[in-house]
Amino acid sequence: MAKVKVLANSKRMRANVELAPKDPLAAPEAVAALKKFKGPKFDQTVNVAIHLNMDSSNTEQGLRGSVSLPNGIGVTKRVIAFCREDLAGDALKAGAVKAGAESLVDEIEKGWMDFDVAIAAPDMMRVVSKLGKVLGPKGLMPSPKTGQVTPKVVEAVREFSAGKVEYRNDKGGNVHAVLGKLSFADAALVTNLEHFIAHIERLRPPTTKGAFIRKVVISGAMTPGVQIKYVSQGAEAH
Repeated sequence: MAKVKVLANSKRMRANVELAPKDPLAAPEAVAALKKFKGPKFDQTVNVAIHLNMDSSNTEQGLRGSVSLPNGIGVTKRVIAFCREDLAGDALKAGAVKAGAESLVDEIEKGWMDFDVAIAAPDMMRVVSKLGKVLGPKGLMPSPKTGQVTPKVVEAVREFSAGKVEYRNDKGGNVHAVLGKLSFADAALVTNLEHFIAHIERLRPPTTKGAFIRKVVISGAMTPGVQIKYVSQGAEAH
């Protein structure tokens, strides 16, 4: 059975290689090309990878943050909120699975970890800091850089529950993010893509010479990538 599955996947892969565009395409054409690939039966996640002109070893040039895309990403996240008790009710109404202060810390210290994102009010970080060794290794410690430490707790809960996109550059100077689902309308994926590219472009360090964004590729979770034709600031078309 396993051998048949491998052969089927190989056949699909070969077919997709034939369908893959050889040259970069404008965003609308690239999304249309992405949808022509032969994919699995489930609704694939659409991802974007952006290669940047940056020194990833320089902490001052490192990128880490979050952004809400105009059309969402088609998934919800389990969010918790560290906040004063008088705000807990509003945080729960906004989509938090749990909200509170010391009592929430106690639950996590006892082993409860059924959440994807933690939001914290600035005045709660003294309480949340107790969880550094628990949340840090799992990448769940709230950070101001990603908008997870904010006085606007309820607003942040609403945005992250709806699938606010987080990003962080890797050692190769690449930034990866989710754009949505393949079932999204073409226009919705294009709008999300253009919004994300524009967001990253705005983060261009003032010391960067030439193109900040060197290459943009979109792909399905199990299909080939399609390069976007994009002109970055200070660059020729590529």
